[in-house]
Amino acid sequence: MAEITSLQNVLEEELRDIFNAENQLLKALPKMAKHASNENLRGAFQAHLAETEGQVERLHRIGELLNFKLGGKVCKAMQGLIEEGKEVLEEESSEPALLDAMLIGAAQRVEHYEMAAYGTAIAMARQLGFDEVVELLEETLGEEEVADEKLSTISESEVLTQAGLGSEEETEEEDEDNVKKSTSAKRNGKNRGETRERL
Repeated sequence: MAEITSLQNVLEEELRDIFNAENQLLKALPKMAKHASNENLRGAFQAHLAETEGQVERLHRIGELLNFKLGGKVCKAMQGLIEEGKEVLEEESSEPALLDAMLIGAAQRVEHYEMAAYGTAIAMARQLGFDEVVELLEETLGEEEVADEKLSTISESEVLTQAGLGSEEETEEEDEDNVKKSTSAKRNGKNRGETRERL
């Protein structure tokens, strides 16, 4: 690894990290879309995949503007987040909404990491006076924020409501079973009492 001697070096390292993170995400998003049962959630993943492709193109443009190569670094943070996402894809449930809720959680952790990374890069680029770089990065940051808000909306208005309904149905079924068992036990107790009286 080259010695860090300037703020521009730090910015370049940050951008290499982001570039690798976005490329990892390009491979992960189609899998997340495939496993989403909620139609709007699946659509959100597919839309963000197209956005991510555009974000990678912006990073290429930034590399050209700053005259440095974006490759050569692995974003270990994104690796970890995607590994957690893979665990969600391996989960099983008879309630699809529960799995969708877990997918949203994994996706929003990714979004928040990206927002933090882009915010850091924007501050550095602004300090260095790279106005065009700032504009490109802010455009991407705006897309990440909108994607996060969209996931929150889908979660709160659709997925969590559906997941909660599943839990209520299970509780109602359990209550009905308990009532049946209690009624049956009382009936059996009464029958045993009548039998003793006859004896």
